Amino acid sequence: MTAIASPGAVRGPRGQWLAPTGLILLALIPILAGGMRLTELTGNVVPTAANARFLDSPIPVVTHIASVTIFSLLGAFQFVPALRRRKARWHRWAGRIVIPAALVAALSGMWMAAFYPHPVGDGPVLIALRLIFGAAMIACVVLGIRSIAKREFVAHSVWMTRAYAIGIGAGTQAVVLIPGSIIFGSTHELSRTTLMGLAWVINLAVAELVIRRRTQPKGGRLLPTHFVLRLGQRYF
Repeated sequence: MTAIASPGAVRGPRGQWLAPTGLILLALIPILAGGMRLTELTGNVVPTAANARFLDSPIPVVTHIASVTIFSLLGAFQFVPALRRRKARWHRWAGRIVIPAALVAALSGMWMAAFYPHPVGDGPVLIALRLIFGAAMIACVVLGIRSIAKREFVAHSVWMTRAYAIGIGAGTQAVVLIPGSIIFGSTHELSRTTLMGLAWVINLAVAELVIRRRTQPKGGRLLPTHFVLRLGQRYF
């Protein structure tokens, strides 16, 4: 998520692809890990402490990997201004795929957090964080749906940006966990919980900066929320 740039801040035809490119690169980390997990599930592997829960109940993790992959990759292209403004039909059809994928990803992730046996290093606080951020992602998507139904285009983009920030948290977590694993070990509960929670906070902080820049006029002052929502397609 740290690779996000404000779409409205980049005008060039090439520059506007920097944000989705960075997001896709970040998303590739958990996507590749998910691909390895799928390969493991479809092969003749020996059950271990790390994979036994997935082998015993593969449907939730397969569903999660598939939905997160669709949401992360297709959702990244929603940050391209040209696709939102000049190809509105593509944006709408992509949204009809991204939104269900987001809901399935959040729900399956919450199911795994609640019902899968917890591996070493995943304590109750981390499980609670996964449930909280999963619920927050669902809430953001629902508010995004509500906004677009009311034709509040800016509000729709704001809520979906927040949902994407939460959904792509695994990519940022993979990055921040590297130094933690080197210093404390990969199963150190406190550092693992702290860094994974921090990754979600980083993503949401970057998302809020992006949202602020999108809704900020050239003069520099932020418009009142009710007035911004009336601008509609001027921005989106």
